[in-house]
Amino acid sequence: MDKHVDFTVEDLGKRTIKSPIELSKVAGDFIANYVTDEELVRMGIDVKLDSQAPLKRSDVFEAAGPREMIYFSPQHVHAGIVTCGGLCPGLNDVIRAIVRCLWQRYGVRRISGIQYGYKGFLPEYGYKTIELNPPVVDDIHKIGGTILGTARGGGKQVTEIVDCMERMNLNMLFTVGGDGTQKGALDIAEEIQKRKLKMAVIGIPKTVDNDFSFIDKSFGFDTAVTEAVGVVTAAHMEAHSQINGIGLVKLMGREAGFIAAHTALASHEVNFVLIPEVPFDLDGPNGLLHHLEIRLARRNHAVIVVAEGAMQDKLVTDIKHDESGNLKMEDVGRYLKDEIQKHFNDMGLEINLKYIDPSYMIRSAPAAPVDSIYCERLGNAAAHAAMAGKTKCLIGLINNEFVHLPMKAAVSKRSCVDPEGNLWRDTLDATQQPFLMKNDCAVPSGTEA
Repeated sequence: MDKHVDFTVEDLGKRTIKSPIELSKVAGDFIANYVTDEELVRMGIDVKLDSQAPLKRSDVFEAAGPREMIYFSPQHVHAGIVTCGGLCPGLNDVIRAIVRCLWQRYGVRRISGIQYGYKGFLPEYGYKTIELNPPVVDDIHKIGGTILGTARGGGKQVTEIVDCMERMNLNMLFTVGGDGTQKGALDIAEEIQKRKLKMAVIGIPKTVDNDFSFIDKSFGFDTAVTEAVGVVTAAHMEAHSQINGIGLVKLMGREAGFIAAHTALASHEVNFVLIPEVPFDLDGPNGLLHHLEIRLARRNHAVIVVAEGAMQDKLVTDIKHDESGNLKMEDVGRYLKDEIQKHFNDMGLEINLKYIDPSYMIRSAPAAPVDSIYCERLGNAAAHAAMAGKTKCLIGLINNEFVHLPMKAAVSKRSCVDPEGNLWRDTLDATQQPFLMKNDCAVPSGTEA
C-alpha cells in the first residue's frame, strides 16, 4: 500500500434528496441494493504475515454506485460531457452510458455534449454544444471515435472554462480523457471550489496505454490488444512467407509497454518485445541486432513488437511538447526499420522487412464486447457519483470493484510494466528473447532467441 496517498473523496455537501432509483437496503430480497459511503475497497491484496498495520479511512477507496440520498435535484440538473485527447475504443460507449443513466434512472433532462475537448468551452473557437438524449446516443456504441469530437489542449485556460460553465448553468461535468485531461479537470474543480460554486467534476480515465495509477485497467485497452493481435498475425504471416522475413510492428505505449506485452502473450507469434521500461542496445554481442541474427539463422523469420516510447532516451535530442503537455517523440519504428535493414545490408544477408504501424486504426476501432461492458459500468458509476455530489474523483476498477478514486491521487504518478514483475517474466517466456539485451549486463544462460 502507498502510505503517502490519501484516497478520501470530496463531497459538495450533505445529501438530502431521496434518490428516484428504487433500490433495497436489505439482503436476500432479490432487489439490488444501494451503496453506502461505508462500503470500502482496499488497494493492495498482497499480504505479508505479521506485518499488517491497521487501516485508516484515507487508506481505502469508496465503493462506487447509487446512493439512497443524493445531492442534486434531478429536475434542476444540467450535465456536461467532454471527451479530450486522442481517440480510444469505447468513448461513445461511455457517453451513451452516462446519458442513459442520467436520463432514464434519474430523470435528468438537460445534458450537453461539449465539442472538441476543452476547446469547446472557449468562446474564441465558437463550437456549439450538442443536446444529448437517449435517441441521440442509443446506437453510437456501434461506431468508433467520439460523437463529440476531441482535441488536445485548452485545459490550462481554467478561468475561461469555469466562466463558460457558469454561463451554461452546469451542475456537473464528466471529463473523459487521459492524464492531461484529468489534471485539467482537477484544476477546473479547484477553480470551482475557489468560487464557492456547487458543481461536481467526475472523470472517466481514458488511456489506451493502460498507464493510469492504481486502477486495474483503463477502458479501450482490451480492444487495443485484440486489434493488435490481428496485426501481429499479419506480420507473422508476411515474415514466415519470405526469405529471412522480419515483421516489425509498432504499437501504442508512450511510457508503458502494457499493450506490447499483452499482445505478445495473446498472439504467441512475437519473438522480441521492446518497451520503454526495459533498456536495450542495438549493436554489440548482446544487442538486439545480434540476437536477431541468431533468430534468423535458426528459424528464417522473426516478429518484433516495439512500443512507441521505446528508445526515446536515445532518440529525442530536442525536447518539445504537444498541446496536452506530452513529450513529442521520435518514430522508433521507422528508426528500427532503417537500422535493421542497414545492418543486414552491411552483412550481405538478404532480408525481407515489413513494417506496420496500426496505431490510428486501433485507436479508432469500435469497442470490443469486453470493453463495451466495462464502459457501460464506468458511465453508470460516474452518473451515480455526480448525482450524489461527489467531486474531484475518477471512476476506476480496483481489485475488480468499481470505486471513487481522488483525481489528485490518480494523476500523481503513472503505472508501468515492472521489469522484475510477473507480467514481464511471462512475456519473456512467450517470446524466448534474452532477459536483457544490454552489453554491460551479465545475461543468464539459455536466453538467446
